[in-house]
Amino acid sequence: MSAGLAALLVLAALFLVGVWLTFSLAGVLVTLLVAAVVGWAADRVVPGRMPYGWLGATVAGLAGSWLGSAILGPVGPSVAGIPLLPAFLGALIIAFLAQLVGKRVARGRHTVDPIL
Repeated sequence: MSAGLAALLVLAALFLVGVWLTFSLAGVLVTLLVAAVVGWAADRVVPGRMPYGWLGATVAGLAGSWLGSAILGPVGPSVAGIPLLPAFLGALIIAFLAQLVGKRVARGRHTVDPIL
């Protein structure tokens, strides 16, 4: 095999790896964006605010997507592999539970009297 052919094969392999990484990275970013929007929408519906802002909304969207798909299955339209209807319903459940746990923790902190 000549050196020119070997160099061409190496460049082709690097190009293919670069394309694969780019599309994989783009897919991950689109998935995170869709999860953030779904989590944000659930946060707007549930009274109160999601802890950690956009990060909490993104986690609620990702976890809600898993939970909603486990409960309902892949129903309705999907974007970037995330079924929107089950993801939204699952994110609502996650946001509601976050608010419930957050209120209980906050209530528990205020009932403790300091010893003076």
